Amino acid sequence: MKIKNPMKFIRSTIILLVLLYIVVSFFYNKTYAYKEYNYKTITISEGDTLWNIAEFEKENNEYYKNKDIREIVFEIRENNNLSTSNLVVGQELHI
Repeated sequence: MKIKNPMKFIRSTIILLVLLYIVVSFFYNKTYAYKEYNYKTITISEGDTLWNIAEFEKENNEYYKNKDIREIVFEIRENNNLSTSNLVVGQELHI
């Protein structure tokens, strides 16, 4: 294939590369991994345990419906940066 008009070829190639760059950068900048979470805050009362809270959430929170109680307890601990399952009256937890 012989190029008959080199200037036209270069101009067309540059335009094509610019358009390709715009299309790729448009899709490249989207992030599909980000998800905003909405937490509710509960305040610990006398006699509350993580297990009881997890059981309540399993029954009343659609997010936890089909999860095992142990998974829910683990997730609550992770979300609140708890090193143990001990709770203190007045402590706030994000569920």
